[in-house]
Amino acid sequence: MNHIEMGMSMFVADSTTTKSTLNYRDQPENGAFLVQPAKTGLTPILDGAAKALYVVGGQQRLRRSILDQDQQWYDYQKGVVLRVDTRTYEIERCLDYVSPPETCAPGDPVLFKSATLRNDKLYACTQTEVLVYELPTFKCVAHVSLPIFNDVHHVFPTTDGTLFVAISGLDMVVEIDLYGNLLREWDVYDGKPWTRFSPFIDYRMGVSTKPHKAHPNHLFMVDDEIWVTRFEQKDAISLNHPERRIHIGIERVHDGCMAAGRLYFTTVNGHIVIANPATLEVEDVIDLTALHDTEVLLGWCRGLLVEGTKAWVGFSRIRPTKFREAVGWVRTGFKHSLQTHIACYDLVERRCLAEIELEDQFFNAVFSIFSAISGSEQ
Repeated sequence: MNHIEMGMSMFVADSTTTKSTLNYRDQPENGAFLVQPAKTGLTPILDGAAKALYVVGGQQRLRRSILDQDQQWYDYQKGVVLRVDTRTYEIERCLDYVSPPETCAPGDPVLFKSATLRNDKLYACTQTEVLVYELPTFKCVAHVSLPIFNDVHHVFPTTDGTLFVAISGLDMVVEIDLYGNLLREWDVYDGKPWTRFSPFIDYRMGVSTKPHKAHPNHLFMVDDEIWVTRFEQKDAISLNHPERRIHIGIERVHDGCMAAGRLYFTTVNGHIVIANPATLEVEDVIDLTALHDTEVLLGWCRGLLVEGTKAWVGFSRIRPTKFREAVGWVRTGFKHSLQTHIACYDLVERRCLAEIELEDQFFNAVFSIFSAISGSEQ
């Protein structure tokens, strides 16, 4: 059965705010979160970067390391949205969300995957739901859950009021309206929808389709053309013209976003890849790991906000996984694995300006980062 609700407020928690002081790299970590300056020891220069951020992701039931083989490998209990003030270092917990039981199986992980912010609305998704929130109140004004939703990774609104949804579990992208009507569908692996999966199964209820063949995970527009990144193929393809492809390579790819006429992608091992949307060629690669000590493991790189020459990037602490090849790039020899955090980089000077830790806020996975200041306030 489809689950569709409009004009309702769901599971909005009372917001809480914490604050800490600025901590330098040679000082102990002693705040609710840590803001670290560049290696030069100078105070971070964040001019041109967003003054406040929304960070979208999830909270684990228990903190775990990559060595916890006997624990459930993907044990998240709620979706979370934080508001981070990058000037005062205050963090406000804006939203906690737990999926209703009719939209997922008991014990299934619940967290927010990649979202889209547009016109003061946050288009969010769990693995089995699409939700629309009004900002800054976080009132839920739409909620859609369909049986075909399995490991939903991104929701992207169109100018026509419909939604593109990346369904990683079925290697599909679909277009739906806010009432849950299915308008269009694409198989991003072989172009043949429903040849590998049955349309008559409720894929929300504890059905595993792993390993995925393509794992589409992030949608973006180039003019009127809809594109999606494919995790396993390390590329992005046009849904309108699948022969049009951007080969990203390096490692498995996640975010794709347009800024200043260029496309920016993240790879999970810590690279920002910059491509030309006209030529579909990669023009630059920034290895973020090279901007840190070689003995530091930054984490799973996902979540990207590019504004001018600055970029905020999300890193989630590396978690255990059944599919060890997904983290095969994690080499031995790291002496320090960073907690889940966001970091600001100067893309021209190629240096890290600041890092803000999030795990003390019971926030364990970063999926999206947005500016939380309207255009008139920035």
